[in-house]
Amino acid sequence: MPKRSKTYTESAKLINKENLYDVKEALDLVTQTAKAKFDETVEVHIKLGVDGRHADQQVRGAVVLPHGTGKTHRVLVFAKGPKAQEAEAAGADYVGADELAQKIQSENWFDFDVVVATPDMMGVVGKLGKVLGPKGLMPNPKSGTVTMDIERALQDIKAGKVEYRLDKTNIVHTPLGKVSFGVDKLQDNFNTLVEAVVKAKPSAAKGQYLKSITVASTMGPGVKINPMKVMP
Repeated sequence: MPKRSKTYTESAKLINKENLYDVKEALDLVTQTAKAKFDETVEVHIKLGVDGRHADQQVRGAVVLPHGTGKTHRVLVFAKGPKAQEAEAAGADYVGADELAQKIQSENWFDFDVVVATPDMMGVVGKLGKVLGPKGLMPNPKSGTVTMDIERALQDIKAGKVEYRLDKTNIVHTPLGKVSFGVDKLQDNFNTLVEAVVKAKPSAAKGQYLKSITVASTMGPGVKINPMKVMP
């Protein structure tokens, strides 16, 4: 067992570990127990009743949270010609092609948070799969990051678009915003995300889909939400 700080221990006393809270109560507890000196990120962890080892049970997508995430994303766009100009005009932080791929490979450069690419650039980007993939940075059509509509993609990312996908334990981990947002805005973001995850339910998934849901701030204890109360 890792040794917990006194602040964490005191915060944890406010939470009944055996209880399943409704969304508003849970988020209220998360904001109460966030005691760090910085504006902590609030995250949600959703255990799904699927088996991600099977292709027909994968869950992946993206959604624009109504209040954003509170984080400014640095976006790298792989594009050429007019599409590169479109990316620059739309506010991309880095725009290029082979030279950026080379910079990533030779300099281990990762000064960006999101990668967008036009379909014709995937031959170049595909060679970076081994370095971008493990960091969750590989562009993907399902998340809207492989597209010809570069301007729209950048607008969505800057507005607070988040990607959700299963990890190896069939859990989706996604930021909901900052503690400073307050409960109402965090709940709006939560509802938007869960609705998207539910809509993405694979037809091959059987039984209870939302198995468990936990919310927590960066340094705070987790608070369990009753999944049966958030199903549409």
